[in-house]
Amino acid sequence: MTEPLLPDTSDTPANPPAPPQHWYGDVLAADGGVVRVRPIMPADADALAAFHTGLSDRTRYLRYFGPYPQISPKDMYRTTHVDYHDRVGLVAVLGTAIIGVARYELLARQGPRAAEVAFVIADEHQGRGLGSVLLEHLAGAAAENEVEAFVAEVLAENEAMITVFREAGYQLQRSRDGSEVHLEFAIDPTEALRTVRDSREAASEARSVGNLLAPGSVAVIGASPERTRVGGAVLANLLAGGFSGPVFPVNLHRRSVRGVRAYATVREIPDEVDLAVVAVPPAAIGAVLDDCMAKGVKGLVVLTAGFGETGDTGLAAEHDLVAAARGHGMRVVGPSALGIANTDPAVGLNATLAPVLPQRGRIGFFCQSGPLGAAILGEAAARNLGLSTFVSAGNRADVSGNDLLQYWDTAADTEVILLYLESFGNPRKFSRLARRVARGKPIVAVSSGRLAAGTDMDRTVVRDLFGQAGIIQVDSISELFDCAALLACQPLPRGPRVAVVGNSAALNWLAIDAARSEGLHVHRPATVVDRGPGARPTEHGAQRVRPPKWGVRSAWRTERRPADAVSSAARADGVAVDGPVDLGPEATPADFREAVLAALRSDAVDAVIVVVAPPVPVPMEGFGDALRAAASAAPDKPVLTTFVAESGIPRQLAVRTTAGAPDRGSIPSYPDPERAARALARVDRYARWRDRPISPVVRPPGIDTAAAAALVEGWLAESGGRWLTDEEAARLLGCYGIDVVEFRAVRDADQAVAAAEELGYPVAAKATGELWRRRPDLIGVRLDLWGPDAVRQAYTDLVAICGDPLLHLQKMATKGVGCVLRVTDDPSFGSVIQFGLSGMIIDLLGDRAYRALPLTQEEASALIDAPRAAPLLSEGPGRTGVDKGALAELAQRISALFDDIPQMRELSCDPVLAASASAEIIYARARIGPEPSRFDTGPRRLA
Repeated sequence: MTEPLLPDTSDTPANPPAPPQHWYGDVLAADGGVVRVRPIMPADADALAAFHTGLSDRTRYLRYFGPYPQISPKDMYRTTHVDYHDRVGLVAVLGTAIIGVARYELLARQGPRAAEVAFVIADEHQGRGLGSVLLEHLAGAAAENEVEAFVAEVLAENEAMITVFREAGYQLQRSRDGSEVHLEFAIDPTEALRTVRDSREAASEARSVGNLLAPGSVAVIGASPERTRVGGAVLANLLAGGFSGPVFPVNLHRRSVRGVRAYATVREIPDEVDLAVVAVPPAAIGAVLDDCMAKGVKGLVVLTAGFGETGDTGLAAEHDLVAAARGHGMRVVGPSALGIANTDPAVGLNATLAPVLPQRGRIGFFCQSGPLGAAILGEAAARNLGLSTFVSAGNRADVSGNDLLQYWDTAADTEVILLYLESFGNPRKFSRLARRVARGKPIVAVSSGRLAAGTDMDRTVVRDLFGQAGIIQVDSISELFDCAALLACQPLPRGPRVAVVGNSAALNWLAIDAARSEGLHVHRPATVVDRGPGARPTEHGAQRVRPPKWGVRSAWRTERRPADAVSSAARADGVAVDGPVDLGPEATPADFREAVLAALRSDAVDAVIVVVAPPVPVPMEGFGDALRAAASAAPDKPVLTTFVAESGIPRQLAVRTTAGAPDRGSIPSYPDPERAARALARVDRYARWRDRPISPVVRPPGIDTAAAAALVEGWLAESGGRWLTDEEAARLLGCYGIDVVEFRAVRDADQAVAAAEELGYPVAAKATGELWRRRPDLIGVRLDLWGPDAVRQAYTDLVAICGDPLLHLQKMATKGVGCVLRVTDDPSFGSVIQFGLSGMIIDLLGDRAYRALPLTQEEASALIDAPRAAPLLSEGPGRTGVDKGALAELAQRISALFDDIPQMRELSCDPVLAASASAEIIYARARIGPEPSRFDTGPRRLA
């Protein structure tokens, strides 16, 4: 199509400016397919003409209010030549074809800036939610250009268009004039809009993963008859796994592979291909991708290695692969993936390289590393734990753990989620998703050391941030499955009180020691009768006791104790809290059943750890039957055991489904009681987190976001990213009601005295260099200066010491406990706030608590109570308590600052003096920088 020469105007420029790069994005339609959204450009004229011609008469009538078979040259020019400010156009593209168009034009009218909006979707793509996606992205562009409201004129009979506006979450003002409906609505991102966006995002991402895990057909590109080759191993697993659909081997040189008709390329396959598993050398990926795009394949699992893990060249090839696949509607698992699996009998998908795939179960598992994934699957199978679905994403170039969380959140066949995380694609989104998903399904995660690579983060940070989101954080694959076995088979504990029942005195006490060290409370029901050599003296005259060794674990011995000493350990409610129920080495299955059932029926017990360790080999079926019978009689309390040191779900303790897999009610076993206690403690902490009411993010009063944003934008325009001066930092914090104790910068003794007079005595004089601020000997500080002479002398002394005439004179703050509040920008987790008491010893001990931003009201309070030294903030012998509420509010205000101003990179408030009625910041440093990509805060898009 030849473009006519039309006038060059301000809103229809002949040479439009470059479109904003952040307006480009890949998005998911409601059916899980990928569509690219980008700004419209003059070069789109031919594709736009083809799009318009392809619309049905009905669609053109509803969009243009009459027949409009062809776009006029004038309208085409105006549509494709926009200024990306007052006039904006976006297109949805699949491959090279435009499948949707959305536009707005600024209206010339009084009042708030408003623009008229319209969009149209190709007939064959209607019903995929693309209108809602384009509206979201158009509203995001309009908000950047300070447009406050959208106006739309819609035919009254165009109910589909009206529904798009209504269901987007906007508050519509609606009026009717004959056959037309006038709609007007503000586009500011309200909570309702965010809720609708998040709900649609969750549904589309879940559908996207569901399409990969339940394909109707699979092609194996690079299929081989040899099991030792990648293409041979995955094909053999697919065929052996009983996949419910057709499998198409693709091999250029063979007519069949493993007895299945083969094809030279995926294009030659006569049927549709939903999923392609790619196992070819990296050099052949380009041709394979072209074939898949031409065939219309919906998803790729790329087993091929040699991409991002090899360096910059491989990473660039990886990005090109994903961009091309997404541009044609495909999602990618990998590259360098182990594969994906779905054990649902209706699907039977084993598109992995793993030699062993666990049986059907209720656990979903996500990891990245291929070799690690194989080891994980082998470990799960060895423990008799079943999986529902499994994804090894390799380099995680596209499909990530966030996508799997969205899928498993609504997957009825998955009750427990396991993650092995090496990196995050979108940490803010991960935190948001995990908090929501963990409310209904437990998430257990191993955090690789790579999460903290190149940062100051350590496992303490990971633990705190995971705990904030409700994630059960573990340190190894063994601990991962320890928790998974308990969560998949037993109910959550209702509290931390645990009873220990067993026939080995030594192992019983190991369990008690481990339980107490993990924060559990050991309770011994007084109604249970001991039968072992460590029996209670009221029954058999002896009680196994712990020798008085402090801080050292040692073997336990049996010794006589007076009856009154033992009875003092029992509370008035009939519960002893100092020992196990020792059944003795000759305990029978009936003894175990009686003791475990009595413990489970006790109102003072929330869980039971059972130690079954016969001194000589005996048949174990009777013991298994006894434990299962006791547990089934009280199914609301968890039972876990050390069952002759087995790990996982022993066959004797399994309650099986009709398919023979372990079901709920099965009793998990651990090699030693310490691991059992550790797993129970972690699950108990998760249960307590889940029981807490959801706390809102509360914005304290007195916040001026607009003023803060204007300050930051001005500073960035002058010099780019930098540390703010002390005065600038105080001014910025003041916009959020965060006051730094008033100070003045002075350069001679006379200025110092004048500043002291203005501030009011007493004052402090301080050197300004970083070398002097944090010295523990306070050599760069003079405190409690009550008069001009003292101020002059202090100024003279400090200049002589530090050699810099610039000092700060500051009002004396209320004396209190020194604290530290800092925010750092971490590449793995986003903005992270930390709190602790100040001081060199505390710094050496690393006693800090961490939370991801934004903070809810409850999280802010919990942050202040989290450090080990936090009791020093409460009232105690020789000290008055501080105002912890003021500290929590300060943390909330800092959270709001970082949430509102994305250019904030770092903040340090050190020290903060916490007193009985205040929390005052003595010194604050702040760093600003260019806004990072924050895909979690704008319109939906794939990272």
